[in-house]
Amino acid sequence: MLTDPLSNAIAELEEEQVVQMVKERLDSGVNPLEIVGSLQQGMTEVGKRFESGKYFLSELIMCGEIMKDSMDVLEPHLAEGSGSYKGTIVIGTVKGDIHDLGKNIVVMLLKGAGYNIIDLGVDVPKEKFVEAINESKAPLVGMSVLLTACQESMKDAIAEIRSAGLDTKVLIGGNYIDDVVKEHVGADFYARTASDGLRIAEEIFN
Repeated sequence: MLTDPLSNAIAELEEEQVVQMVKERLDSGVNPLEIVGSLQQGMTEVGKRFESGKYFLSELIMCGEIMKDSMDVLEPHLAEGSGSYKGTIVIGTVKGDIHDLGKNIVVMLLKGAGYNIIDLGVDVPKEKFVEAINESKAPLVGMSVLLTACQESMKDAIAEIRSAGLDTKVLIGGNYIDDVVKEHVGADFYARTASDGLRIAEEIFN
């Protein structure tokens, strides 16, 4: 049982309650980023239940739908405080991985904070990352991964960026990413949550 009622509601897949709570919290002046944090805690719990066999793929998909509905409500509020344009970030899910929920949340937060995002989508080959960085001259590239089997794709993509002589900073993200994975693939930064990703972007662009 999670202590935050909103995190708990998404973990229990209570669709109507989740959207209702998101609206109530926005109405009472809670920071939209804080609401995203609560939703992500619930999503992490769903991921754990899936890994332990308590939840199946259908529950995982349902959680994604609830999250999408919640983000639809939150997006206009996340965009309000953006102010001026801060810079360009290239982002994509690495080759072999077709999960985009985490990436989409990060994209939404970064756009809301005033960044120009080049979203390459999912299953992105290493050449496409290099091409997008070359064209946009983006100082930061974000790579998302959910499947542990796709770590090597991430490593290859980062090696390709380096061998192309690009000094773009690489931020990797995913629910199991840690220092060990970061060192293994050769990334500069790692983030486990969307708000970590936003914080690191702010550091780099400042």
